[in-house]
Amino acid sequence: MIKLVRENKESVLDKIRSGKIDAVALSTTNLVDEIILAMNQNGILSCLSDVIPDKRKPNATIPFKLILTLSAAAKMKIKTALTDVPFAIADHRVLGELGYNIIDTEGRNEIDSTQAIDKGIMTEGALRFLFGKYEYQNFFTYYNETVQNHILPKLDLVANIHILDCTKVEVELSNENYEESTVVKDDGGVYRGYKLATIRGIVENIGIIEDIRFGGINTHDLTLSENMLYNSPVLKPGDCIINDRGFISRDIMNYLKTTRKVDMYIPLKSSMDAFEMAVSTAKYQNIWQPHPNKKRKNQMIAFVSNLKDHWVSETPQNDVDFNACVVWDTKADKPENEYYVFISTDLSKNDKQIIQTYELRPEIEEDYRQIKDFWKLEDFQSTKIRFVAFHIMCVLFGYLFFQLFTLLPDGEQYSHRSLPVILKNYKSKNHGYLVFYVDDEFGIFSLLESMKLYASLDDSVRIVLDSVLVNV
Repeated sequence: MIKLVRENKESVLDKIRSGKIDAVALSTTNLVDEIILAMNQNGILSCLSDVIPDKRKPNATIPFKLILTLSAAAKMKIKTALTDVPFAIADHRVLGELGYNIIDTEGRNEIDSTQAIDKGIMTEGALRFLFGKYEYQNFFTYYNETVQNHILPKLDLVANIHILDCTKVEVELSNENYEESTVVKDDGGVYRGYKLATIRGIVENIGIIEDIRFGGINTHDLTLSENMLYNSPVLKPGDCIINDRGFISRDIMNYLKTTRKVDMYIPLKSSMDAFEMAVSTAKYQNIWQPHPNKKRKNQMIAFVSNLKDHWVSETPQNDVDFNACVVWDTKADKPENEYYVFISTDLSKNDKQIIQTYELRPEIEEDYRQIKDFWKLEDFQSTKIRFVAFHIMCVLFGYLFFQLFTLLPDGEQYSHRSLPVILKNYKSKNHGYLVFYVDDEFGIFSLLESMKLYASLDDSVRIVLDSVLVNV
């Protein structure tokens, strides 16, 4: 049972003196608590409830902001067993700022730590009726609107370089009960599930997932992403977007450059005329220089300009020009030399700049790996599409909170590090506070206050308190 408790220190104090107490928790902090606290102090948590409508009756007792906060926090604490952390938030500073807490009154006794890791604080049962009132597509719209129109402007964050990619979101192939799931035969296997398209903006030294689209796993990457490329507000004049080969489209490249004033960076397929012309021209000119990435010591690069006439659309008059960076892999153990061609519609960039910009693209693959492997993006507890979508939204918000945290003074030390690595070495801290729970209230007491309180109690009340404190 999920139970709401409200902060009321004086009331809790009176109840303790009368011999009534339900539980005591030592106020500790972990990195997730630090992140949630920072998001609340910077107004980020309020952005969620500002956008996502509360579809409950007006007299609902649990603050909607708290439900959304704990839902995201639960995903962030995916590796923390509920038996070890019986309350949703154990940091007295976070509790004090929120003024509320949610506890799982049954979880401590009825689910073991392995189950708790998968289940999280906010179970499907607790949210079934509330989030059953939403269409599943709403959750992706809410994410986009919250990030684009509230969080990024509030923090004055603007991305000029963007990365587009798609990832499979797999479920059990044999389970046909996953609503809206589809099946595809791809990459030598057969998969069931969904597909997530994302635009990732690079802000300072982090990446932020700015825009998302969701569809069946059998949807082509370009089909799923096309609307974002044409209409996403995160793409602004002067920006650039990095794509892989799955997003090759002459019409989209023309539209982005001419109408949206956005430059595209993309690798060409070896079967394309522009690829062949770029490689043959680079060979003929024979002006090679070392690859700027020191890890690619066996590769050379060359610049080829004005390839417009070698990739022609059905409306050639609309075709924009582009330049290329040709990469020559000279590795001796290859049966033959290999070439790769990366192009850009920004005609002011040379070969070094083109390849350095494109090499930012693997960062989004690392995002996908982390949100799948650590954040458990594909660990669904329901086959209902509403709860699949809600889970994905909460995971993405949790990941966003962590990324934003690394931009803040308290989180700068974690920049360029992944959350799994950080948590592995993170040591929880005790703050010297106890959180007392009685009925539907909680109070936060310093150790000194707790000692004075204990000394002032009758012997009969101390016996009751001792039986609770033994579990702290």
